[in-house]
Amino acid sequence: MTPSARLSAAIDLLSAMEETPQRPADALANAFFRERRYIGGGDRRAISARVWRILRHWRRLQWWIERVDMNPTPRLLALAMMAVEPLGRENPDDLFTGERYAPLGLTGPERRLYDQLRDKEMTHPDMPRAVALEVPDWLLPRLERTFGEGLEAELAAMEGEATLDLRVNLLKSDRPTARAALEAEGIAAQETTLSPWGLRLAGRQPVTSCAAFRSGMVEIQDEGSQLVVAAIGARPGMRVLDYCAGAAGKTLGMAMTMENRGHIVACDVSEPRLEGAVRRLRRAGVHNAERHLLVSGDRWARRRSGSFDRVLVDAPCTGTGTWRRNPDARLRLREQDLLELTAKQADIMDRAAALVRPGGRMVYATCSVLREENGDQITAFLARNPAFSLVTPDGVHDDLPPGLAQAGQVCLTPRQHHTDGFFAAIMQRDS
Repeated sequence: MTPSARLSAAIDLLSAMEETPQRPADALANAFFRERRYIGGGDRRAISARVWRILRHWRRLQWWIERVDMNPTPRLLALAMMAVEPLGRENPDDLFTGERYAPLGLTGPERRLYDQLRDKEMTHPDMPRAVALEVPDWLLPRLERTFGEGLEAELAAMEGEATLDLRVNLLKSDRPTARAALEAEGIAAQETTLSPWGLRLAGRQPVTSCAAFRSGMVEIQDEGSQLVVAAIGARPGMRVLDYCAGAAGKTLGMAMTMENRGHIVACDVSEPRLEGAVRRLRRAGVHNAERHLLVSGDRWARRRSGSFDRVLVDAPCTGTGTWRRNPDARLRLREQDLLELTAKQADIMDRAAALVRPGGRMVYATCSVLREENGDQITAFLARNPAFSLVTPDGVHDDLPPGLAQAGQVCLTPRQHHTDGFFAAIMQRDS
């Protein structure tokens, strides 16, 4: 595709996102490219890169466009991005040509917009703080409560691009062998500094097509998510429950630390998500896991009360810790969403707690950075469930780096740990 055609496709993708604002951008992009199979891999990456840059600067670009009394359409957002932070030496006259597959030529007002914004700083002193920090107005006080004086640095880190991390599957390989296998296929990788099983790749690389991935030697998983697996401390012979398993990413990690011995049950309320786990489990060589669909009125949990050594509650959450990967989530998140999610999290924790055996452990985890979903939830849960307590430092499993779990809780952020934002609380039930 020509540069003009790529730009036109990016504007079309932004328009599709604007028309269905509650649908995640990555899902829309996948559908967009499936319907346009003529777009090759390199073109897809270039189009997505442009769109994701705009999503990361959405509120500020809107502010600039509205400042000159224009409506921030996808076309104008792309033009404003080109003016404020161009990709290389882009010239809009070379791209907005109106020729075949190219966007129409610039109108007079559009050219004036470009000229007024050209070489401006993305952030302006007159911007409201929430706009300058690219967060919803209602969320700013909650983020200030979480990060305090470090807020701007933390949010700046969340604007960056996420790393591509892999977890080496110890059921099939080890880190040196997996790293060598990747490098033999031209994929450079470095060992992660916190996870004992992680590899971090340089840039975006086609991992899913390489032999190491297809054979189950490695699995795509952020280092922070790997550390949640480490916090669980699942070991051979245990009975383990992944209560909100989804597509079973952490189930795979726990099966690995259990050396395929013992028993894991992966539960979820979504049948499609559980069905999607089948291929991953098979590829990883996992054979000590079963799946169970949670439905209303199900007696399954009652019959297994107090029977699991480890229970993971990977709770549904706002996903504020994943904004590097999903910058559009900032635009879609509503205050009502947070209120509904915190109520659901508390209910799920209480239900899951009944399944922990005396002396067993429950790990509550989110990919959120908000206190309302993390520390506040744990404080409230422990007040309702006095049989549980946070583990002491000497009770934290040695798969976690020393000192990472403070008072039984792990708090990860992109700025401090170069991972997604994750929270995990390790709680033990009285014997």
